[in-house]
Amino acid sequence: MEKIKKIVPKYAIVPLLIVVLLNTLVYNGSKVISSHLTHFSFSTLIDTFIPFVPFFISIYILAYLHWIVGYIVISRENKETCYRILMAEIIAKFLCLLFFLLVPTMMARPEVTGSGIWEVLTRFIYAMDEPVNLFPSIHCLESWMVFRGTMYLGHVSKSYKWFMFLFAILVCFSTVLVKQHVFVDILGGIAVVEIGLYCSKKWHIGYFFEKFNLKGKKEF
Repeated sequence: MEKIKKIVPKYAIVPLLIVVLLNTLVYNGSKVISSHLTHFSFSTLIDTFIPFVPFFISIYILAYLHWIVGYIVISRENKETCYRILMAEIIAKFLCLLFFLLVPTMMARPEVTGSGIWEVLTRFIYAMDEPVNLFPSIHCLESWMVFRGTMYLGHVSKSYKWFMFLFAILVCFSTVLVKQHVFVDILGGIAVVEIGLYCSKKWHIGYFFEKFNLKGKKEF
């Protein structure tokens, strides 16, 4: 626990765990609930022009590291900023849940042939992740959230902020280039992030996390 505290501030540990748990419940729980429902495809004409590029599975996988680093850096800024971003994340994730249950989505993925490393990794991801719960894209949501959260930080360099932005864009591209999502899923992921950030800031609902840090500062 002491080693964890050196990386993540004490006030952020429980909120971060809540976010991770909620993500698991929303994504996997909604799959079970909606499994018997009619699923829709949001594929558009744009998607027919987007090629399948197996190399981008590397970006798709590296996105997980992007999120881990992003949330750790955000949590270290200060308690207020950390709580605001994490509550925005929770709001965005509940919006995802509504879409996953009310308008469940699916897509047809290409058959991946070849024995190259990118093809092998793509087949592995396909096997691990069903082509459902696509709109909004959680991959795009998380990468856009850590980028937008970075814009609230005062202790990081401009180069770090630019990197987070550019990598978020690459992650969004990767979701359609490896045929894990369709184009509108990207827009949905970005939209729920912006809604979450707006609501979290306007209503100061990051106060919720004060329950886990009673000795902390109470003002935003």
